[in-house]
Amino acid sequence: MPIYESVFIARQDVTVAQVEGLVETFEKVITDGGGSVPKKESWGLKTLAYKIKKNRKGHYTLMNLDAPANAVHEMERQMRINEDVLRYITIKVDELEDGPSVMMRSRDRDDRSRRGRDDRDSRRGDPQREAGAEDKLTEAPAETEEKSEGDNA
Repeated sequence: MPIYESVFIARQDVTVAQVEGLVETFEKVITDGGGSVPKKESWGLKTLAYKIKKNRKGHYTLMNLDAPANAVHEMERQMRINEDVLRYITIKVDELEDGPSVMMRSRDRDDRSRRGRDDRDSRRGDPQREAGAEDKLTEAPAETEEKSEGDNA
């Protein structure tokens, strides 16, 4: 059987439970058509590049499909009918990826980079650094006072 990757975007105002319900509905269509869904991945609520049907965000979901073409066409027909699905795309691939998708790997990388920024913010509030800055401020006016006394003499 051919192998497909299918991604759909659900509206922002549906709950995560409703998105999971959509996934189960589409999975049932595939299994009833004689196929299988070896992997399902929820990418979460993401901001869209532009508004789609008055929505700025959407719930992204990836499904790997091992199914005949008729089952995939029926699933796409169900996606077109469903008002909660903003967009979908199904692509035929040679083989399925093992492990997490690229989107999930990039999310892990983003989490690590955010941790780095938090560390920098905590250093800004370091009392030792602030004390050193205050010493420099108190030294600067003292030097200017000495120069002004020397000018008067």
